[in-house]
Formats: sequence, structure tokens, C-alpha cells
Amino acid sequence: MVFRRGALVTSDTRWTPIGHQRVTEKGWAVAEKQQLIADIMATQQQLQTLFTHDRADPLFSSHLTLSQLRILTLLAEHGSVPGGELARMLGVGLAALSGMVDRLVVQDLVTRTEDSHDRRVRRIGLTKQGSALIANIFNAGAEKMRTLLSRLSAEELGLVAQASRLLLKAAEDEAASDQA
Repeated sequence: MVFRRGALVTSDTRWTPIGHQRVTEKGWAVAEKQQLIADIMATQQQLQTLFTHDRADPLFSSHLTLSQLRILTLLAEHGSVPGGELARMLGVGLAALSGMVDRLVVQDLVTRTEDSHDRRVRRIGLTKQGSALIANIFNAGAEKMRTLLSRLSAEELGLVAQASRLLLKAAEDEAASDQA
């Protein structure tokens, strides 16, 4: 027997927003887990909303499209790559990639160069300006996070660190199951 919200109820009955309902321990745990996930997702959404109001963020002042940002991010990760390989990474055709790269070349963010082993292949790479922009975008997020974390106590930081490790482990497990 459990005392909940002013009523004595049996152990297989739980208080829900609708009232007392018969729920198994497993069912209660699943419902509680789903509520916690919803709470975490709502908090994450609120954080994202607060971050988007920061107009000093270089991402918002860059005027990049999502596709252009993806290209810059991939080039920052992989370095100079052949156009065909970049098109495959993005899941687009060479013609579509060519137009996106043209606009980035005009902004002096990427270059097209001839491959040293095969003159038919054009390699796409970041310019100094493109490297600086993507580094500023990445670093702005890290600096914002560092500022927020510095407002927490040591105990709170320990909780965040533990939660971060758990999320990383879950992401690694998910990636491994996707590859299997």
C-alpha cells in the first residue's frame, strides 16, 4: 500500500494526471521515463531558443544556407576532397554541388583546384577565410557553453559531466548499432 495525494492506494495503483489508475511497476517506469525524456527535450528546445537570440553568433551573421554550412563543415572535417566524393557525402548530384560550390567560391570560402594525380578531378577545399569562418562558428558554440558551465557549482558540473558521458555512450552505442 502506498499513500499518494491524500489517498491510500494499493501498490499496483499510481496517481496519474487523470486520477488513480491501475498501472504495473513496469508500465509506471516506462511512463516516468517517457515524461523525463519529454522534459529533457523541452529544456533542450528552450536552450536552443535562447541561443538563437544571440545575434553575435557568427553562424547567424554568415548568411550561409544549410547546404553551404554542410559543405564547409565536411571540408573542415575531411580537408580538400574531390567534387564527386563531396557530392556523395552530401547526397546530391555533381550539377547541384557545382552551383553550391560556385556560390561559396564567389564568397571566397572555398577553392577549386586541379587534383595533382588526375587533371580531370577538381578538388574542393576551404580558403583561409572559409577555415576562419567555420572555426569561428564552432568556437562560438564552445565559448557559449563554457560561459554557461562556469555559472554552475562544482556539484552541478559533476552532474552535467556524468550526464554528458552517458549521452556520449548512448550516441556511440547508437552509431555502432547503425553500422551493424
